[in-house]
Amino acid sequence: MNRILIVEDEKRIASFLEKGLRAEGFTTLTAADGRTAIDLARDDDFDLMILDLGLPDLDGHRVLQDIRARGERLSVIILTARQVVSEKVAGFDEGADDYVTKPFAFDELLARIRARLRSAGEAEPDTLAAGPVTLDLRARTASVSGVTVELSTREFRMAEVLFRSRGQVLSREQLLSRVWGYDYDPGSNVVDVYIGYLRRKFGSDVIETVRGAGYRAI
Repeated sequence: MNRILIVEDEKRIASFLEKGLRAEGFTTLTAADGRTAIDLARDDDFDLMILDLGLPDLDGHRVLQDIRARGERLSVIILTARQVVSEKVAGFDEGADDYVTKPFAFDELLARIRARLRSAGEAEPDTLAAGPVTLDLRARTASVSGVTVELSTREFRMAEVLFRSRGQVLSREQLLSRVWGYDYDPGSNVVDVYIGYLRRKFGSDVIETVRGAGYRAI
């Protein structure tokens, strides 16, 4: 299980990242300031760091400089609102592996995280399965007992999140944040609606309702 250090002082974004990454099977820890990040960012403890630049004490560039000077080799993805080219160039010069600007799409960030981990030797599966259902992650297609079924983009994403955490209960809030992003409406019933769509296409036994807790793929 890959370990990710999230260095982000904005609580809403940090919480969104934690919930989304944990739903994808990652282990996460959050640091809200630069000094804590420098203390925590060690190769023995983490595989990758997501680093905001606008931290309340030390600038993210300083954090990156210090950990690279210390010899830490974990992958670093800068996640920041700073979009000017000079900031990006400085980040790469200091040892960042990737640079993502806010506002961001979680799916894009997740793809970049997986790409960094693959380059470090972690294999990404081509398919996910639960019961008779198989998701082809490369072709973005689904089949039930070998027969292709049509899924919308949201339906596929919902199924992917559940299948990646097969056996684990995911709350409605987790599914909302992972599939609809961090600006989701917490009072929406859209998760239940899409679970209904998937059950009609997959069969009623693939996704289980856990009363008072959420849903899980079985």
